[in-house]
Amino acid sequence: MCGISGIITPDGLEKNASEITENARRMASTMIRRGPDDCGQWADPAGGIALSHRRLSIIDLSEQGHQPMHSANGRYVISYNGEVYNFRELRADLDYPFKGNSDTEVILAAIQEWGLEEAVKRFAGMFAFAVWDKQKQALHLVRDRLGIKPLYYGKLGKSLVFGSTLSPLRTHPDWQGEIDQDVLALFLQRNYIPAPYSIFQHVYKLPAGTILTVKRGQLESAEIEPQPANSLGPGNIVRPIRYWSLAKVLEEGEADPHECGAEEALESLEEILTEAVRGRLISDVPLGAFLSGGIDSTMVVALMSKLSSEVKTFTIGFDDETFNEAAYAKETASHFGTEHTELYVSSDEALKVISELPTTYDEPFADSSQIPTYLVSRLTRQHVTVALSGDGGDELFAGYNRYTLGQRLWNFSRKLPGPARSALATMMTTMPVAGWEAVLKPVKGMLPGALGSRPLGESIQNFEDILRTDSMDTFYERLTSHWHEVDELVPGSTTVRSERELKLSDPVRRMMAFDLAEYHPDDILVKVDRASMAHSLEVRVPIIDHRVVEFSARLPLSMMIKAGQGKWPLRQLLNRHIPEEMMGRPKRGFAVPVNEWIRGPMKDWAEELLNESRLRNGGFLNPAPIRKRWQEHLSGKRDWKNSLWGVLMFQAWLEAGQADPVH
Repeated sequence: MCGISGIITPDGLEKNASEITENARRMASTMIRRGPDDCGQWADPAGGIALSHRRLSIIDLSEQGHQPMHSANGRYVISYNGEVYNFRELRADLDYPFKGNSDTEVILAAIQEWGLEEAVKRFAGMFAFAVWDKQKQALHLVRDRLGIKPLYYGKLGKSLVFGSTLSPLRTHPDWQGEIDQDVLALFLQRNYIPAPYSIFQHVYKLPAGTILTVKRGQLESAEIEPQPANSLGPGNIVRPIRYWSLAKVLEEGEADPHECGAEEALESLEEILTEAVRGRLISDVPLGAFLSGGIDSTMVVALMSKLSSEVKTFTIGFDDETFNEAAYAKETASHFGTEHTELYVSSDEALKVISELPTTYDEPFADSSQIPTYLVSRLTRQHVTVALSGDGGDELFAGYNRYTLGQRLWNFSRKLPGPARSALATMMTTMPVAGWEAVLKPVKGMLPGALGSRPLGESIQNFEDILRTDSMDTFYERLTSHWHEVDELVPGSTTVRSERELKLSDPVRRMMAFDLAEYHPDDILVKVDRASMAHSLEVRVPIIDHRVVEFSARLPLSMMIKAGQGKWPLRQLLNRHIPEEMMGRPKRGFAVPVNEWIRGPMKDWAEELLNESRLRNGGFLNPAPIRKRWQEHLSGKRDWKNSLWGVLMFQAWLEAGQADPVH
């Protein structure tokens, strides 16, 4: 795991070679926590190109792994972040004068022998890299299929500048840092910023599964088009080109599902998952796994234990039993005989992390589970340099409540006449959240697991959203949007929508696809990447190996959801490794009680950031709807934790100096 950055300009860089190198070093120095072990720069002043690299040494710790690295024929130079797990198999197929044992050198060899696009299609892993082609005077930016590793880019003045984070781009003299109001509105709806957008105007995230090619000769007049396409743009339009399409994989999977029986499907899935985990155990430094006690992380640890006699596991615990899975994780670790480390964290300790979040996440980010993820990453890095995580199981195998309970509630609501639905929705928002909790407490234990394991007030609020919608797609939009009337919240903004043109007939499949295409890379994976990199920890995610994704796309939904419960394939596989009763418990995951914290120990901090004058700072936000929700949340009338957390994280990011508030 590393940090990459660089610049290409049509004019040639400064004449002084040492100054060029120093500029590249300055870009890299902003990402030292992504790569504390080594730093490298390469520049061609006449060619107008400079690449820089920060290294977290994982594979081949010697100088032979130093970057930027040149191909044997001298044509290509690469700065690379990530891991290609099948590099040893690829190496065996290449006729190349290897000097070391790194996957970086294998990437260069593959590009030299097979060409860039063909090589990338053979890589299995997580990666974001820049390759300079001296012969064609072209820079290629590449991102992995599922968007696991980050890559930002933007045209600043005449130059194209890129980096693993936004911080290298800020060092450029033409950096403007103007907040995009439309993207801010999108952030407050989602609590994350989906690709290809960033919070700043004219700066973008490279979409997953794409290659962006910029030729030096076209750069001066080039227009950047961030939306990916399947072919090059006309003239000087520069846009990402897909080499792998998630939409195509999912559409073809629904059209051509597996026809095998359940047992055969389970055998195939276990084989693919085992190989995905096996590849991610390759490391020249100590390695372990996050263990929350849930199905996904337990599945990963089960397969690790099958492949290795020494497994280290790590978990965070909280005193609040509603959010604590440490006891379950400890039981799981004991079953597999792992070397287990746990840390119980008080609310005061967790709250201290908040001051670190604006700089850790580089742009506004507001998934509150970022706090325990930060804490478990810090704990894990004290013992190992690489950790495996169970992320991805919910999106691939229908694990979220909205796929199962949402469909059932939707079907129920359609049986009610329109006026009755409207009246019921109004009634649900009239009673305070605490009132619903008190009324329904006696029957909570009899509710389905998806309802019985979460605050009932929140569930009631979500059901109100279902009652007010006219389709499952609209329901999904409302359920995943924390501010429905966002134009009132962000003055002057217009609606920005992510690409959601998926030709999937089943509404649950569409929800899963939207989550996998947007929510998972831009929320879940961003959360893990930034929190782990803040502690120089590499996290690997075997469940979203693209081969697992392609297999799950062809599984019939009936094989994923049985008796109203999702993730049936993973549950069945896990029963082969662990007693079934050990997993028959409600899902919690790494979560924290933000709703209570901002009413209690965080109240003063939140009140300061939600002060009307501060909300008006820079003219970004309209205080009225925010203050209204804040008062309703404090009174207990509504649970607005998600929408308020988004505003709080934006305000904290703004006040940490991450952007100039006056434009």
